[in-house]
Amino acid sequence: MMDKFSLEGRVAIVTGACGLLGTKHCEALAAAGATVVAADLNEEAAAKVAGALNKAVKAKAEDGGAKGHMGMGVDVTSRASLEAARDRILAAYGRIDVLVNNAAINDMFENPLLAGQQSMFEHYPLEMWDKSWQVNVSGVFLCSQILGGVMAARGGGSIINIASTYGIVAPDQSIYKNAAGEQIFYKSPSYPVTKSAVVGFTKFLASYWGPKKVRVNTLSPGGVENAQDEFFKQNYSARTLLGRMADASDYQGAIVFLASDASAYMTGANLVVDGGWTAI
Repeated sequence: MMDKFSLEGRVAIVTGACGLLGTKHCEALAAAGATVVAADLNEEAAAKVAGALNKAVKAKAEDGGAKGHMGMGVDVTSRASLEAARDRILAAYGRIDVLVNNAAINDMFENPLLAGQQSMFEHYPLEMWDKSWQVNVSGVFLCSQILGGVMAARGGGSIINIASTYGIVAPDQSIYKNAAGEQIFYKSPSYPVTKSAVVGFTKFLASYWGPKKVRVNTLSPGGVENAQDEFFKQNYSARTLLGRMADASDYQGAIVFLASDASAYMTGANLVVDGGWTAI
């Protein structure tokens, strides 16, 4: 049974590979035996991620084995960039078996002192809304069309779209209040709405490519601890059934499961790994 989790001989591409979760996704897939293409807008950082994988997991030289992990610069909003990435991957490995659509943007406001006002729906900039849709939704569309299309043409593969608990339930704005009860920040509309769209797109593509034996699933993670303010970590943890935020490594098992034959009869689904956030 454990052999079903093996990704030996498969090629997996992870977008947004240099982010907090992207790096962990790459590590998990490599540990399961996959040859990993770490794709990120920052090509130099992507090369470092791949280099670390090549040091941690010795590349196989025998026939059918991995040829070494690769890092490359990719803009998920650019058809030309993605087509070039596809051609480079196929030239190097001859196949694509797994696509993890992880690249996304979350709102960052230049002036933290003004974030409380700018993040309010009444003041939220249309430009930020548009940019989020371009990366978080159109980027998933293009990556699936161009890279997933290789799997569909071959007749098999796994696409994993990374969404969020905020693609399932509305943001709890109270967790952004400090100990004095001041609303430091609002979770703005673009992230939850675009992540909801990712869940819907997963269902469409799973239905469309089912006959091609390409499985398409969503992974919806909860919040990850990453040096946030102490009040936020406490507020968030109090809302989860497990009483804590996630560690970045908490999603590695789910990624390998969805990528591998262990989930062979699973498509169009949303795997929620959130410490119980959405259970109540």
